[in-house]
Amino acid sequence: MKRKQTQEPRREADQTVRLQIDTKSGTPSIRISFTDQRLTAHGGLAVWSHFLQQKDVRRQLRELLPHDPSSPNAYDPTDIALGYMGGILCGADKLSRVAWLQSDAAVAEVTGIEAVASQSTLSRFFGVFTQRTCQVLAGLHPKALASLPSHHDGYTLDLDSWALLHEDGGQEGVAVGYTRHGLKPCHRPLLAGLAEAKMIAGYWLRSGNTACVNGAAEFLRQTVMALPKQVRIGLVRGDSGFGDRSVQEVCESMGLKFIFVARLTQKVQTLCRHDEAAWHSTEVAGLSVQEAPWERPGQRLVVIRQRVEQRPQAGGKTLLELEGYRFQALVTNLPPSVTALVVWRRYNGRADLENRIKELGEQFGIKRLCVQNFWGTEAMHHLAITAYNLCVLLQRRLGQLENCQLNTLRWRLFRRAAVWSRTGGKPTLKLAVHGDAERRWWRQILNKLTALPNCNAVGSLQA
Repeated sequence: MKRKQTQEPRREADQTVRLQIDTKSGTPSIRISFTDQRLTAHGGLAVWSHFLQQKDVRRQLRELLPHDPSSPNAYDPTDIALGYMGGILCGADKLSRVAWLQSDAAVAEVTGIEAVASQSTLSRFFGVFTQRTCQVLAGLHPKALASLPSHHDGYTLDLDSWALLHEDGGQEGVAVGYTRHGLKPCHRPLLAGLAEAKMIAGYWLRSGNTACVNGAAEFLRQTVMALPKQVRIGLVRGDSGFGDRSVQEVCESMGLKFIFVARLTQKVQTLCRHDEAAWHSTEVAGLSVQEAPWERPGQRLVVIRQRVEQRPQAGGKTLLELEGYRFQALVTNLPPSVTALVVWRRYNGRADLENRIKELGEQFGIKRLCVQNFWGTEAMHHLAITAYNLCVLLQRRLGQLENCQLNTLRWRLFRRAAVWSRTGGKPTLKLAVHGDAERRWWRQILNKLTALPNCNAVGSLQA
C-alpha cells in the first residue's frame, strides 16, 4: 500500500473576512481567519488509543492482517486498519469519509498511526483479502472475548441473519434476495452474539440469494470451537431460519442446549386448535401453552397461544381460521424440568440481538461499508465489529454498568476538540473542556484508564 506523496501547499497571505451575524441585540460582525495550530475535532480518541495499547490490539492486528512487502514505501497494514477503525468511531461509513480525516491534522498522532490512508490506499488494502485471510482475521472476535469472566450457567449464543441492501448491485456477492422491502440486491450475513455480554462472537458474509440456514451449522460449529475456554455456551437460540435439523445436530454433537422457532407447518397447526383441554393457562394473562411429542428423541415442541385482545404486543403469527390469537412454536432440548413458560421466556431474550444488528448497521457503518472484492467487504465488517467489541470492553474498563451506543460515545467522549502541540519536546493534547464538573469527569476517565482494574467506576457516559 504505497504512501500518498504530499507536498507543502503554496500558502497565500492570510486574510480576515467579516461576516454579519444576526442576533437579538443587532447584527455584529464576526472575524474569520486561519491558524496553523494543530487542532483536532476528535481529541477524545486518545482514550481509545490508550485502551487499544492496553489490550495489545496492534500486535494482534500485525499477526492477523495480510502484509504486502512489494514496496519499501508501503504503509504498515496495522496503521491502515487502526486508521480505518478510528474513522468508524469518528462517524465514517465509507472509505472516502475515512480518508477525509486526513484533513484533521492531529488525528493520526492522536490515534498513534503514521497517517490516515487515502481512499485509494484503503481500497487496495481491502482488495488483497481472500477467503483464507478473512478466516484468519475473524480470530479478532474470540480474542476480544478472552477478557470476559466465566458465567455460572454459561453464556447464551444468539444466531441471526439479515439483509444488507446494495441498490447499485455491482459488488461481488450482491444478489437479489428476500428482504423486508421485497426482492432487492443485497448481501446476507450470519451473526452470532453473546446475549449477556452484548458482544459479537462470530460473523460470516454471504451472497444475497443465500437461504438463511445455508452454512449455519458450520458457522455455529466454528464459532463455538473458537471461543475462549472460560466462555462456555449454556444455550443457543435462533429463529425459524435456524431450526433446520443440521443446526440441531451440531448442537447435540457439541452438547449444547438450544431453543429454535419451529415453522407453523400443517402438522404444528393442528395443535393450535381450540381444544381447551390441551391448553394450560399461565401466570401471564392471555397466554396459554401446551407441549407435544416431537420428531427426535430428547426434543420437545412447545406451542404458545396469545390472545391479542389481552396482549396486543404479542409476537408470533395469526392463523386466519383462529382469529384473535397469535401462535408461536418452539423446539428445544431443554429438560422437562424447564417448564414451557420458562422456555418461552428464555427464548424472548433473543430479540435483543436486533439491537446489536441495528447498531452495527447504522452506527458502525456496516450497512454502507462495501468494496468490489467480496472478501474485502467481509474484512471491512470484521474490523468494524472488532471496533464494536472493543467499545463494549472500553465501557467495562471504565466501570459502566450499562452499555452506551456508539453515538453516545462519540458525542460524550471521542468528539472532543483539542489542541495538539509539543511542549518541551513532549507531545501534548489540550482538551477543550469547560467547567469544573466536566473536567472532574474527564480526570476520572483518564485516572480510570491508568489505574488498576476494578477501581471505582466513573460517572455515567449518558450523563
